[in-house]
Amino acid sequence: MSPAGDPATATTGPAGEATGSRPRPQPLLAVRDLRTEIDTESGTITAADGVSLDLHSDEVLAVVGESGCGKTMLALSILGLLPRRTGRITGGRVLFRGEDLVGATPERLREIRGAEIAMIFQDALTGLHPLRRVGDQIAETIRAHEPVRRAAARRRATELLDLVGIPAPDRRAASFPHELSGGMRQRVMIAMSVALDPAVLIADEPTTALDVTVQAQVMETLASISGDLSGSILLITHDFGVVAGFADRVAVMYAGRLVEQGPVAEVYARPRHPYTAGLLASMPRIDDVPGRLERIAGTPPSLISPPPGCRFAPRCGFATDLCRESSPETRLWPPDGAATVACHHAEHLGGD
Repeated sequence: MSPAGDPATATTGPAGEATGSRPRPQPLLAVRDLRTEIDTESGTITAADGVSLDLHSDEVLAVVGESGCGKTMLALSILGLLPRRTGRITGGRVLFRGEDLVGATPERLREIRGAEIAMIFQDALTGLHPLRRVGDQIAETIRAHEPVRRAAARRRATELLDLVGIPAPDRRAASFPHELSGGMRQRVMIAMSVALDPAVLIADEPTTALDVTVQAQVMETLASISGDLSGSILLITHDFGVVAGFADRVAVMYAGRLVEQGPVAEVYARPRHPYTAGLLASMPRIDDVPGRLERIAGTPPSLISPPPGCRFAPRCGFATDLCRESSPETRLWPPDGAATVACHHAEHLGGD
């Protein structure tokens, strides 16, 4: 994947995205001021609140944050897969090659899903049909978008299983999902997602519920085939370790909002938001002196009734009255840098 480019601005534009004097190429996928709401028995959750990000061609962008921060709902919003009766997009745009998917018809979204934007879901066992052989399911994905005969689609399915590292792909293509291990099922999901060479691949927690060894194998599989893709990857994860080894850029999400974005190396070396710094400090390192891991005090706020101002303020050691009263704008910090942050006191972090 290509190295990350610089963001374009020092302040935020009317849609919430960074704007300024250093233009970048037109993004392949652009989310602009997205607002997604989900109805629950307790009230309405604002799962994505003014989220803006860009995914460029030949790039891996990781969206990272604690469970419940809105990462998956962001991914489902992009594809128009929100719960039918309880979920809705109430504002913003999702631009794919300049086309706004928020206003697209169901027919148009079906054309795009799988062929142009594909998704690897968290739980492969529930993502696969339990009563159909995995090879047939991959072949069905191909035939839904391409005028090929059933036999040709099945041959292609077997080739894809081989591509993702499944041994004896001919035999495994005839297996049912319950006959495969968790790691193999996730590889089947990867094969199905890349079957049509999509421009954008969304990987939503692709290693959830897998043991550490299998997690590494699945990520190695995804990394090995990513070089063969002609598009880009949007990786949804809570694991900063996965981000370090796989992504070009990272966007940190907290309580429905993006708080920091930038090239992975820069964000890791000099985090500008206290939440990002807390996440990085809580990661175990092989060169650490044995002892207790760092933790972020407190708990994430309710997305039904979030606090005013900065949503991280109740847990932040740098918080002032300004933080508790006013929501920070997204800005470049430092002004000549390549990362953006939404923090009133970013100058206190990153060694500046």
